[in-house]
Amino acid sequence: MQRLARFVPVLDWGRRYDRNALSNDLIAALIVTIMLIPQSLAYALLAGLPPEAGIYASIVPILLYSIFGTSRALAVGPVAVVSLMTAMAIGQVAEQGTAGYAVAALTLALLSGGFLLLLGIFRLGILANFLSHPVIAGFITASGILIATSQLGHILGIRAGGFTLVEMVEALVVQLGSINPVTLVIGVLATGFLFWVRKGLKPLLRRIGVGPRLADIATKAGPVAAVVVTTLAAWGLGLADRGVAIVGEVPQSLPPFTMPGLTMDLISELVLPAVLISIIGFMESVSVAQTLAAKKRQRINPDQELIGLGAANLGAAFTGGYPVTGGFARSVVNFDAGAETPAAGAYTAVGLAVASLALTPLVYFLPKATLAATIIVAVLSLVDFSILKKTWRYSRADFAAVAATIVLTLGAGVEVGVAAGVLLSVALHLSKTARPHVAEVGLVPGTQHFRNIKRYTVETDPKVLTLRVDESLYFVNVRFLEDLVQDRVTEGSGIRDVILMFSAVNEVDFSAVETLEAVNHRLKDLGVGLHLSEVKGPVMDRLKTAHFLQDLNGRVFLSQYDAWTALTGPSPFKAAG
Repeated sequence: MQRLARFVPVLDWGRRYDRNALSNDLIAALIVTIMLIPQSLAYALLAGLPPEAGIYASIVPILLYSIFGTSRALAVGPVAVVSLMTAMAIGQVAEQGTAGYAVAALTLALLSGGFLLLLGIFRLGILANFLSHPVIAGFITASGILIATSQLGHILGIRAGGFTLVEMVEALVVQLGSINPVTLVIGVLATGFLFWVRKGLKPLLRRIGVGPRLADIATKAGPVAAVVVTTLAAWGLGLADRGVAIVGEVPQSLPPFTMPGLTMDLISELVLPAVLISIIGFMESVSVAQTLAAKKRQRINPDQELIGLGAANLGAAFTGGYPVTGGFARSVVNFDAGAETPAAGAYTAVGLAVASLALTPLVYFLPKATLAATIIVAVLSLVDFSILKKTWRYSRADFAAVAATIVLTLGAGVEVGVAAGVLLSVALHLSKTARPHVAEVGLVPGTQHFRNIKRYTVETDPKVLTLRVDESLYFVNVRFLEDLVQDRVTEGSGIRDVILMFSAVNEVDFSAVETLEAVNHRLKDLGVGLHLSEVKGPVMDRLKTAHFLQDLNGRVFLSQYDAWTALTGPSPFKAAG
């Protein structure tokens, strides 16, 4: 049972479920459900799908994640960035509003779920490390701008499209003469109200004596108030007859059983976008889950998270949804509302199922401008240009990667931005490891410690060169070390011994061993001894499997001080630094 619980976490936390956890989970589920109803409709609109797709994508996926996921607070469902990526991916293969468009969305969820599931089965959660945090921040910032811009058409009451910032702005400028003033008033008032709710409602309620829990619920229910007021206005004033776009009829039903398209042409068109959506979705989800888990001294399992998110996306594919992941805003709300276990997500799914059966007729007259306002207010909180300032101060290379990700995402689209982010993150890693930090060290007087001669006043011997290698050695960076040794050990240098201090080396691959063998032979021909010091056990085990140690023309010392005392002998010291 314990082994099975590793793959089905509900079997673990479910055994300890009690009345207190039930109470906290129900309260959290109520708050999140209130928040998700307008949000799910809005994100479906962003994805170019019927509004009910957002509700459907928030029911079965949440249930499946609550069974297979490891986070106690992560709330799974449609999110802004993935919705935008969905629209851009399937907009290339089908026309919005057609049956083919909806089928493509299901196929995208299927491919994304399958990819995540495979990564989880093969325990590849480590892939989360292939996108650096600055690059992710740059991508999220650019995506937030694109999402907000894409919704301006609904705020203005005009039709606008495009996949890049330039295309979107051009489409808006061309249509400026067709702005619907009534829609504009609704959109501006709804946006202003939601911004005020986010920043000012809770402090106001606290000042007039409302309790913190009730004030928090009222703040989270702000979008619901905007939905109710604008829907009543559109219905009572007949605004649909005055050109205001409304949601219209939403099916009054539970998620239907649906079949994704399985043609090779469709799969080949969507497989790359599905991989990119999976990577971004997993990165966003696991970062939120880890942050919230740390606050309660809990842990999540990234590999099991891949399985949980994969199952959630597969569920969306067969129940009328589209790709989903763990959302930042809803997860924080879930956590703050007191969610104790993933059961809170299951109760949220039940609440949304009730809403899909009983409340959908009430949103018939809901203006799309209100949903657009909900999206704009939500995504602008993701925009963070301070990352540019921070990376500029810390590392020019990181700044260049962030700036390039932002520019490419805005100028070439989300998919190019994601791909660029991955490539730039890998390129940054390779560029840093290709030139490993190697310091020449000397003895700190009166101690047995060795430090960089450029930072400390240390003792050195002109006949002994000690290089401390501060990186693992592999095929990308070992040539740098080889060139450094060769440059230092030249005719007339007077160096008779070279010590490679391996205290920071955790791995030496086969290419690196071959290079070290070549260095050994070259130094032997020059009459220079090659020695190693402070070699870690696993590295020594690996070196013993090759011929390097057998052919070494020097010695392996347990400590650098042992090497120093053995090789310097009576030679006079020279101060350096």
